[in-house]
Amino acid sequence: MKLGLVTYNLAFSWDLDTLIEKCGRLGFEGVELRTTHKHGVEPSLTAKERAEVKEKFASANVKLVGLGSTCEYHSPDPAVLKQNIEETRKFILLAHDVGAGGVKVRPNALPPEVPRGKTLEQIGMALREVSSFASGYGVKIRLEMHGKGSSEPVCIKEIVDIADHPNLYVCWNSNKQDVDETGSVRENFNMLKDRVEICHINELSSDYPWVQLFSMLQKAGFRGFCMAEAPASQETERYMQNYKALFNALNLVAATRI
Repeated sequence: MKLGLVTYNLAFSWDLDTLIEKCGRLGFEGVELRTTHKHGVEPSLTAKERAEVKEKFASANVKLVGLGSTCEYHSPDPAVLKQNIEETRKFILLAHDVGAGGVKVRPNALPPEVPRGKTLEQIGMALREVSSFASGYGVKIRLEMHGKGSSEPVCIKEIVDIADHPNLYVCWNSNKQDVDETGSVRENFNMLKDRVEICHINELSSDYPWVQLFSMLQKAGFRGFCMAEAPASQETERYMQNYKALFNALNLVAATRI
């Protein structure tokens, strides 16, 4: 498994050159560029600017793993839903142009005034549409396990089954909702393991069952990126060095549990 960095919180204020330099030097092999951050990789870029971004990553030892959009499809307002689908298309084209492997999208809620099944159906069908569009550009759609109610693993599984598209993958988000009353993620991970293509991980010193998760990822043959979605730090480089060391140590321990 490889370690990468989501720009959310820890690196939101870094420009693209700083981000690539720090990640390369500190052992983070990839990045996910969350929208609205200082890196500036947004759908508004011109063709020339997109080519420049692609070249920067091509000449570095850091992979542009994906683009972190905030596109979501749960709104009962048809106009809002349409807007989010169109915005997703823009991010897909951007990902293709800059050489990103995928676009992260999300559910963000289950509106209480709408029957649960209707919302899941709407999200699933929207994901089928954008996944199909993305497949024509060699870009993966990654569904983040996100939002009140909608982040529940069983909910994500239903959405993925409704979408029923081979270009739709899951971004495991390391939420407290993953952990059952026994402190295990086994049942919930097994529900989604065939679709997990990328992971967001957070504080590795927390009580989340990291060793179990890493062991199950290894057993499932996962060779993708675990992306640190870590909090801001006053000692950024020291934090990243310690994070990398702890990630490596947890992986070694996890390998003994397989």
